[in-house]
Amino acid sequence: MTSMTLAVNKRIQSLVASSTLTITARAKELRAQGYDVVNFAAGEPDFDTPETIKQAAIKAIQEGFTKYTPSIGAPALREAIAAKFKKDNNLEYKPAQIVVSCGAKHSLFSIIQVLADEGDEVLIPGPYWVSYPEMVKFAGATPVFMPTTAKTDFKITPAQLRDAVTPRTRLLILNSPSNPTGSLYTRAELEALAAVIIEKNIFVISDEIYEKLIYDADEYTSIASLGKEIYERTITINGVSKSYAMTGWRIGYCAGAAEIMGWVKKLQDHSTSNPSSISQMAALAALQSPEEIVLDMKAKFRERRDLLMKGIDGISELSYIRPAGAFYLFCDVSSLGNSFTFAQNILNEKFVAMIPGEGFGAPGFVRMSFATSQEKIQEGIKRIAQWVQESSR
Repeated sequence: MTSMTLAVNKRIQSLVASSTLTITARAKELRAQGYDVVNFAAGEPDFDTPETIKQAAIKAIQEGFTKYTPSIGAPALREAIAAKFKKDNNLEYKPAQIVVSCGAKHSLFSIIQVLADEGDEVLIPGPYWVSYPEMVKFAGATPVFMPTTAKTDFKITPAQLRDAVTPRTRLLILNSPSNPTGSLYTRAELEALAAVIIEKNIFVISDEIYEKLIYDADEYTSIASLGKEIYERTITINGVSKSYAMTGWRIGYCAGAAEIMGWVKKLQDHSTSNPSSISQMAALAALQSPEEIVLDMKAKFRERRDLLMKGIDGISELSYIRPAGAFYLFCDVSSLGNSFTFAQNILNEKFVAMIPGEGFGAPGFVRMSFATSQEKIQEGIKRIAQWVQESSR
């Protein structure tokens, strides 16, 4: 039999595997061997999906809601999302402007494929979520990174944005609260950025998946709510995964100008079709559930955040910026050497898992998730302190 050379799409070849896989795979291996691993690597809430949401999914199955829905989502769910945007974000989106997807990641992917093309540039503030650059490269466009530092709470400035825009710039990806830093843009900061976006006539993707998990601000501001001109240039991304502990249900959504959403629909028609009908009914129940469900989880996350910060404060070799949202502490470990080596060593020697910053475009940092119990946080801090003390001898 003649051997055949495998030819793979060049865009697929350009994608970089997640740099976090080595750490997470090793953590799973150690856990399988019986070691007590403290997991600060998790990118999802550790809470169970609320019972009322589960029951809505069971009811959907029992009542036969197991067939295709429109590819952009069931009408009842899109109406509920429109109501959510109006109530929470002061945004007027008609159901026809909303596309329900298989998770917020799916929404991001589709929007980037629709708006970015060969030769275009997409601005990505760093540190950034690991999938943004790869999605941009898959579209044939070029990711352009905008580095930030702890001095600006890892947030870009209007001047920095203005300087980064070129004739090839197509869009900006803005994630607030941020994964991995927990940074949250204020209303005034968003107004200043919106002025530049309008001036330069580019689009902005506003990734708001952690919107409900903010701790120090009284209210959350969506950039699209700041006026007609920025509204027309914004695609808003959200979902139920983080706020309602529904990561595995795979329901996200995006909203924007009807013309753009029409192209997203066409892409979804020919790729995934509709998200799971059962998960859609669970998401509908989530959006219609009492606010106390989210507030209870948020209160627990705040307690855990404060506990983790207090513990890290006691280790002089480590520093961080106070996370205003999400459930991550982005910790500077540069005084201890290479962050990937640090993460590997502390996992192998003390069984504490955390994600090195290289995958987020931030060598010298690690991302620590406080989506774990207070007992685990305390134990993890104790082990980190021991490792740091031993390594400095």
